[in-house]
Amino acid sequence: MATHTLNILKPSVNNLTVRIFVRAAGLEFEELDVWGKTLEPEYTSKYPVHLTPMLEEEGLPKGALGESCAIMAYLCNKHGLDRFYPTDPGQRAMVDNAMFYLIGTFYPLLTRATYPTLGFAQYPGEVGTSDADDELKARAQKDAEAALAEPLDAFRAFFLEGRPFVGGDHPSIADIRWAASLEFLRAIDYAFPAWADEYMTRVEEALGEAYSEPAADVRGYVASVKK
Repeated sequence: MATHTLNILKPSVNNLTVRIFVRAAGLEFEELDVWGKTLEPEYTSKYPVHLTPMLEEEGLPKGALGESCAIMAYLCNKHGLDRFYPTDPGQRAMVDNAMFYLIGTFYPLLTRATYPTLGFAQYPGEVGTSDADDELKARAQKDAEAALAEPLDAFRAFFLEGRPFVGGDHPSIADIRWAASLEFLRAIDYAFPAWADEYMTRVEEALGEAYSEPAADVRGYVASVKK
C-alpha cells in the first residue's frame, strides 16, 4: 500500500478537493476509483459510512478517514503543511470558518441546484426525492440556484476582502474546497460574478497541474451531462 491510499469517485467535487490537495502538497499516494463498489462488504467493512473520498492509512485510529476537509486537515497536521493550513490560531480559524460555511450553508444549495442536472442522487427529505411533480422539482432547483448568490457574495465580502485567497497569499485547504465546489456550477451554466471567475482562475494558476489534471475529470463529466 502506498503511504496514502485514496478511494475516490472521479466525477465528484468532494473527491476533486482531496485529489487536488495531495498533488499540490506533493504527497505520495495511490488512487483507487471505487465507482460502484462503496456498498460492497469490502468497502463498508473499512468505512461503514460508505462515502468517498476515503483515506486509508495505517496511522489512523480506525485505519480510514472520510470527509474531504477532515482528510486535508489531517494530512496538513501530519506533514506540517502550514502553507495550506496555517498554524496561527486566528488564521486557522478563518480557514476552518470558510470550510464549515461552505459545508453547512453553501453546499446544500449547490447540491439542490446542480445534482438533478448532474444525475447524482439527492438527499432524502428533499423535493427532488419526493413524490412532487416535475414542475415543482424544477422550480425547487431554480430556487436553489437563485439562493446561491447571497452566500457566495458573503464568502467574497468576509473571507476574500483585501486578500487573493482565504489563506492569504497562497491557496489554503479552504480555497481548494471552494474552487472545486464551484466547478459543479458550470453544469447549470451559472452566471458567475466576475470576481468568482477570477478567484477560481487564481486558485488554478497557483496550483497548476495539481488542480488542472484532476479537474479535467470533473469538467469532462460536466460536459457530458450538458450534451
